[in-house]
Amino acid sequence: MAGDPTAAGGELFSTLFLLGLCFCHYFKATEDFYCGISLKKVNLWTIHFYFLNSEFIAEDGNEKFWQFLETVRELTIYKQGDTEYSYYNLILKKAGQFLSNFQINLLKFALSIRAYSPTVQMFQQIAADEPPPEGCSAFVVIHEKHTCKTNEIKRLLKKANKRPRPYLFKGDHKYPTLKEDGPVVVLYAEMGTRDFVKFHKILSEKAQKEEIVYVLRHYVQKPSSRKMYLSGYGVELAIKSTEYKAVDDTQVKVTNETKKEEEEEEESDVQGFLFGKLKELHPDLKNNLKEFKKHLIETTNSMEPLKVWELQDLSFQAAARIMSAPAYDALKVMKDIAQNFPLRARSLTRVPVENQMRNEIEENQKWINNIEKDRSYITWPASYQELLKPTFPGVIPQIRRNLYNLVLFVDPVQEDTDDYMKLVELFYHHNVPLRIGFVFILNTEEEIDGNEDAGVALWRTFNYVAEESDVFQATTCIIKMYHEVKDGDVLTVNHVKNILRREYSRADVQSILGVDSEYDEGRKAGTTFYKKTGLGPLPQALFNGVPFNREEMNAAELETVTLQRIIDASGFFQRAVFMGLLNDHVNAVDFLMDQYNVVSHINPNILGAERRYLHFRSTSVPFDVQDFSTFSFLDSQDKSAVISDSMKYLTKKDEDALYAVTVWIVADFDKPSGRQLLSNALKHLGMNDDTFEKKYNTLGLDIIKTHQMFCQEVLKLLPGQMAVVSNGRILGPLGENEFQTEDFNLLERITYSTSAEKIKAVVKEMGVNTKSGSDLIMKIDALLSSLPKTEMRQDAKLLREQHSVVKIEPQENEPFCDVIAIVDPLTREAQKMAHLLIVLKDVVNVKLRLFLNCRSKLSEVPLKSFYRFVLEPEIMYGINKHLPSEPVAKFLELPESPLLTLNMITPESWLVEAVNSSCDLDNIHLQDIKETVVTEYELEYILLEGHCFDVSTGQPPRGLQFTLGTKNNPVMVDTIVMANLGYFQLKANPGAWTLRLRKGRSEDIYRVSSHEGTDSVGDLEDVIVVLNNFRSKIIKVQVQKKPDKMNEDLLTDGTTEKGNLESVTRFSEISPEEKENNSDILNIFSVASGHLYERFLRIMMLSVLRHTKTPVKFWFLKNYLSPTFKDVIPHMAKKYAFKYELVQYKWPRWLYQQTEKQRIIWGYKILFLDVLFPLAVDKIIFVDADQIVRSDLKELRDLDLKGAPYGYTPFCDSRKEMDGYRFWKSGYWASHLGKKKYHISALYVVDLKKFRKIAAGDRLRGQYQALSQDPNSLSNLDQDLPNNMIHQVAIKSLPQEWLWCETWCDDESKKKAKTIDLCNNPQTKEPKLEAAARIVPEWVDYDTEIRKLIQQIEKEKKSKTFSEKGNGVIRRIRCIFIAFHPL
Repeated sequence: MAGDPTAAGGELFSTLFLLGLCFCHYFKATEDFYCGISLKKVNLWTIHFYFLNSEFIAEDGNEKFWQFLETVRELTIYKQGDTEYSYYNLILKKAGQFLSNFQINLLKFALSIRAYSPTVQMFQQIAADEPPPEGCSAFVVIHEKHTCKTNEIKRLLKKANKRPRPYLFKGDHKYPTLKEDGPVVVLYAEMGTRDFVKFHKILSEKAQKEEIVYVLRHYVQKPSSRKMYLSGYGVELAIKSTEYKAVDDTQVKVTNETKKEEEEEEESDVQGFLFGKLKELHPDLKNNLKEFKKHLIETTNSMEPLKVWELQDLSFQAAARIMSAPAYDALKVMKDIAQNFPLRARSLTRVPVENQMRNEIEENQKWINNIEKDRSYITWPASYQELLKPTFPGVIPQIRRNLYNLVLFVDPVQEDTDDYMKLVELFYHHNVPLRIGFVFILNTEEEIDGNEDAGVALWRTFNYVAEESDVFQATTCIIKMYHEVKDGDVLTVNHVKNILRREYSRADVQSILGVDSEYDEGRKAGTTFYKKTGLGPLPQALFNGVPFNREEMNAAELETVTLQRIIDASGFFQRAVFMGLLNDHVNAVDFLMDQYNVVSHINPNILGAERRYLHFRSTSVPFDVQDFSTFSFLDSQDKSAVISDSMKYLTKKDEDALYAVTVWIVADFDKPSGRQLLSNALKHLGMNDDTFEKKYNTLGLDIIKTHQMFCQEVLKLLPGQMAVVSNGRILGPLGENEFQTEDFNLLERITYSTSAEKIKAVVKEMGVNTKSGSDLIMKIDALLSSLPKTEMRQDAKLLREQHSVVKIEPQENEPFCDVIAIVDPLTREAQKMAHLLIVLKDVVNVKLRLFLNCRSKLSEVPLKSFYRFVLEPEIMYGINKHLPSEPVAKFLELPESPLLTLNMITPESWLVEAVNSSCDLDNIHLQDIKETVVTEYELEYILLEGHCFDVSTGQPPRGLQFTLGTKNNPVMVDTIVMANLGYFQLKANPGAWTLRLRKGRSEDIYRVSSHEGTDSVGDLEDVIVVLNNFRSKIIKVQVQKKPDKMNEDLLTDGTTEKGNLESVTRFSEISPEEKENNSDILNIFSVASGHLYERFLRIMMLSVLRHTKTPVKFWFLKNYLSPTFKDVIPHMAKKYAFKYELVQYKWPRWLYQQTEKQRIIWGYKILFLDVLFPLAVDKIIFVDADQIVRSDLKELRDLDLKGAPYGYTPFCDSRKEMDGYRFWKSGYWASHLGKKKYHISALYVVDLKKFRKIAAGDRLRGQYQALSQDPNSLSNLDQDLPNNMIHQVAIKSLPQEWLWCETWCDDESKKKAKTIDLCNNPQTKEPKLEAAARIVPEWVDYDTEIRKLIQQIEKEKKSKTFSEKGNGVIRRIRCIFIAFHPL
């Protein structure tokens, strides 16, 4: 980063991929195909730009937020006749008073991606939970009392402190005052309205008088119903295999759009022809031009498969095409190639590749590979040369070197000291390579002896045993003493004497412990050293010299934390060995002591994690520091700038150096404590007090007054309080004698080594003079240090950049971002990166170097999809400037012949579903689409994810359930904790949520012990979590069994869990008051994607129902169901009297992600069985969608599985002509299975209680993670995985008649078939529809019956629509959009 682009909006670029989804158009030659995503929540975006602007400005400081609020306080919303475009520009103009040009660009980008809409929605949700008083457009809450009348505020304040104080969130906007202990008044209002102004005037005056704490939360009484468009997502059209016909033969529905085609026509270049312009010039030739364009597209974009030799150089050929374009067009060329590769591949084969470019790429790759190798070493155990080799993750190297050192500072007579002693014993007995030392903090009074004080007795006994034997035996003796101490007690003199007499019977106890003891040496040393270090309250611990924080010093936590510290330190030592800094001739401890961050003194003020910085900004208007009246009107940044520019400094005589560290001393120098702080600073500089006095006596009164105001309003210090400011970092307020001379030494060292040294080197190169240069270092350090810490910067220096690196230079004399991108142009990453870099270049000034990291000798097609990434640098408005143009993915000039499947590539934390589609999104065949097709998606939920562990065992509490809700609705969703990483996920949306243990066994057995990453204090059992952005929220929760439940097991009796009949992934199709008898219900699970398989699924359901009298509940994976299926299923449930539930689960980010839709669906069949269903479901039967049932599945449910967690049917062997296709009869599978059989995954029954009890789901996911990254493993994922794990997770082989398939089973066995599966036939490749009608006679009857039902549903729907149209209710909805969906 060069220059000063300022901090506001600094987090935006880390979240580009996490924001938004809108809709996509598919232009098929001359026809259009539209699809997209929408959300149902009320919209707070459309007219409330100032809400979003204010949140952006708030990131630059609370003070600026309130200043901006004052500028828009009287703006009315949408004056009659004003366009949204003019309003948008007005708000940007208002914001421009507080932001630089760079920040304005970031603000436009933030508005484009709707970055702060979740924040505003969060406040709206909090307001709804109050709830708002009836008919109030603005209201206040004063300690649980509500009113929308300003004249009632005074009355409600009188007894406010006797009522509970409200919980304030981290993102709350508090009016800036010094005092924060008064009654809290929360205003819920819409900025810019009269009611807001009325309340704000009264509350701000009271806050200025420090009578109240004034908090503002956004609230809109009647939000607009218009939906909100988002961006930042990917849309992929993957080319499907047509080996087996999987397209439904029912007619494709279309939507006749009346929009003029001229408005849809893109100015795209098709072989040099601009058809939009041609149609304008020759409207009479419209149809001819349409056909001509279609002909050009089909002839240009040949989709014929490439030969193997044509593939080999494609990556280099793509790079050559990119490098041949002008620099300003190179990114667009890469985007076109990557996103439309199936169409561009053949033309790339004709591009020549120059040896200069190829050689340069290969030379640069050698360096890059070293970088990758170096980064991979980070996770390896560190040792000397012997152990520079990879090991299993988490393995701690056992090396005879003191690489890992733990020093415990303890008071022997504190209550929890015995826990630390037991921990030391644990480390020793488990051979953990940890060098452990103790510093005993003892009574230092010489008259106290070992007969009176247990600590002194312990110390003298330790010295005695060490002298008689050795230190190890002395340590063992101490540990034995603590074995004598009962829980809750402390060490006593008697405990020490008992061990001494028992272990050393000849010892003279009195002479060892008494007044004249010879074993008292060093008693004071520990206490002296402890005080010198500056460590806080006991107990304390240092790992390799680094202190643990207070939460980590919990005895139950320390073991885990220490082991993690060892693993983390391994990377540090490994890099040192690799770089030659640590070799076998260097002592490990000496090496540690020589590191730059090693200090001899610890001061929590300096080393603490919480840091506050001044914000310096050069003001355009020169102010005199002596002009107090003008100074008082400046904001915080301008005040800081004026003070810094006029600051007088003490330096050594005649010294004219460039200073890397600038320190300000803030104190009342008329007080002894202030003079002492100054004296300590001067001693550090090697100067005396006289120098300061001469300067101090020359200061005028106005300067002292401005300094006083600066201290109070900017540094937030009360009169007389002290502070130290180092390069803009504020340390204070400080107590008396809290900052000594050695603290100034430490502060300078820390400031210099962490940032100032590097900044000084850059400033020195710029040739800036010493005074302004020192100021510049101070200001840059304050700016950069105040930014959120992310990944460490790495400078990538390429060996050569002449022939293979795209270079885009920044605008001169402007701050710029230095961006290096490394990508293979023919990868999924390039599809996204190309567009991202184009947008980044439009938003900020960049210096860009794009290194084309090509692969050679390709053997298969690198990309098999069309792709679009939706992201705009700012809001785009149409020609009429009335409403913004929605972000949209456009696919132009697609070929008609391939079969495509649509994949939405959304942020990790999004749950998205299709809600309206007139085509089969799994089988898009443009040849069959005659008119415009519209498809809508919805972003339903943003995920809250977490990891949960039992503090007692360190293991995840399998089967534990959490609920998520609000104050008024405490249980809205729930989830089950996995054993894999203790992972859990919950569906939520922007707002403030409370996470609790579910009532029942979870709450009875466990309690929440602590939590991290949340928005409430760590020891609060009700965990408050705020979702206020589109980024992922991942929390850590630690639980502990209650004392009287230590031997209870959650999974022993899961059916007694209160409310367990509600699904943990529930979607509210079924009324909550509906009660089901779980004792005899047939639970059937199935998955489907695409209209054909949904058609099969409905037939399968009907066949199940026709052969059982047992109540049936169907469970369907919601993730890939079409809107059509979800529309029909309620009608089927009503007609055929069954129950159903749609379950959802987002593929966890830590589990290897499949990219092909079919393989993702296979994964859902097997990987999440333990968490998809509530604990009350004992058994579930999976039935493939293309299966027909001929028997009562109750028989299968009740089948004895002989202790196995699930039962599968083996593949048939009876159709001998298929022997050549039975892959499991030879090779790996024959060897692996031995005498066991290979089972088919089309039908299986799962004993969920047993499945969870033996952690089968966790074992399957673990094996999947190990095998899935090998492309040659798990070809049939859902089938290969359980068969691969058959020796670890047993399979009960079901009787053969439970699954008959014509491909593998002979005709004779069909007579006994209880289910018939329409398996693909690799020999005939017969389409499924033809096979179904031929193999299963009743299939046609089922199909006819269901089609009649669907026709009846559509008829009723049309009748209803016609009626509504007649009443003027219906409007044509063409836009596809996103908003928030309420839980």
